[in-house]
Amino acid sequence: MSGGDIAGLIAAGVFAVLVALLAIPVWKLGKVFDELRGAIRSVTEGTTPLIDEVTSTVSTTHQQLKNVDGITSNVSDASANISALSSLVAATVGSPLIKVAAFSYGVRSALGSRRKPASRRRSR
Repeated sequence: MSGGDIAGLIAAGVFAVLVALLAIPVWKLGKVFDELRGAIRSVTEGTTPLIDEVTSTVSTTHQQLKNVDGITSNVSDASANISALSSLVAATVGSPLIKVAAFSYGVRSALGSRRKPASRRRSR
């Protein structure tokens, strides 16, 4: 064996050790990818039913909001009708009541001034 052959064997041995040292991290990286694939699969299996449930919940909530919208619309109509009715009652009954109240006040004032003594009426 010559010096070149020995140098070639040493270089081949060093290269083999280097390949072995690089193979270990690649092997571990492969295991990490396997675990990552399993985690993604479990997340996917858990997410699909959750998305279906959320879709159902949103649909039900939307229907309930439609019902509430209908109720608020009916309440708004009822309050508008009550407001119109109270305005009608105020216009119909209010004016005559004011006239009756003014008349009764005038009558009470007139009768009240007659009952007072004459000395009090002059002082005013």
